[in-house]
Amino acid sequence: MLFQIRDLIKVYGNRTVLDIPEMDFKKGIIYALVGPNGSGKTTLLEILSLLNQPTTGKVIYNNRPIDFSGSHLHTLRREIVLVQQNPIPFTTTVYKNLEFGLKIRGIPRDERDRIIKECLDLVGMGDFINAEAHKLSGGETQRVAIARAIACSPEVIMFDEPTTNVDMENQVAIESIITEINAWKKISIIFTTHNLMQASKLSQRVLSLYEGNLVPSTFENIYRGKVLPGDDGSTVCIIHEKVSIYMETMRAGNVKLSIDPKKVQILKDHDPPSERNIFIGRLMLLSDEYGQVRATIDVGVPVNLLLSKEELKRMPLYLGEEIRIAIPKEAIRIV
Repeated sequence: MLFQIRDLIKVYGNRTVLDIPEMDFKKGIIYALVGPNGSGKTTLLEILSLLNQPTTGKVIYNNRPIDFSGSHLHTLRREIVLVQQNPIPFTTTVYKNLEFGLKIRGIPRDERDRIIKECLDLVGMGDFINAEAHKLSGGETQRVAIARAIACSPEVIMFDEPTTNVDMENQVAIESIITEINAWKKISIIFTTHNLMQASKLSQRVLSLYEGNLVPSTFENIYRGKVLPGDDGSTVCIIHEKVSIYMETMRAGNVKLSIDPKKVQILKDHDPPSERNIFIGRLMLLSDEYGQVRATIDVGVPVNLLLSKEELKRMPLYLGEEIRIAIPKEAIRIV
């Protein structure tokens, strides 16, 4: 196991930004951390990369509990590298940016030259070896930062929103680089993203954070609501003035509600109506999820669902059309 998290809490002032009872990362695969702004993604990366200390709890790396006050952190940081969202290069050449870490490790000059050339070629920046690093574009700077991370031969590389501030050409290149360094260099990868398609395409495992908690489904189908008794003795969760979800729960008051996008159903005209949790909305978005199709229907709040491409062929959907959906009780969970 690469990382094991147990009872991790991180508090800033009076605000708890992370509360994760248990989370594991296996070696050799790519993980995506998804979630809205403020969900704790970057803080978690900083803790895993040993740049931030949890308030309480335990982080285990390669079966060794990490002592965040220990002198061994310097050694471990050579194995764990974080590429930040806006990396700042040294005001010197690209070559010297990569050489710095290798020099510290005492690697001979000839070996440094070989490693630097190999890493720059891997990220498509071989022609920029003598360029001034601080004059590069945002996407080029990101690629040099990745090459600098690879040059140190880490066990794991973490990326914080690696394609947020780059153009489309560099976004495609960086996505390809991430998969290549995992496949060829056998480096474990953990990255954060807001892009669910990117998370699905690049990673073998997607982990969703919401308000510092690990949640069971993708974050866009989590809503704040208030659970109240219904008029007929049922239980209803009001998440919008037009959207009330009937559900089975012993909870009452304010909650966070999760709706599994794989279990939301589209109703055809001839389907018999149901008394509960039927909503009418407009199809706002269709996107390819690499083997599946994500549809977003606005019913007062956006509700996302996942369809197979075969289902879409049997039941064509058109942007802007009115659609009826059903949310079965087994799709609903309080998180």
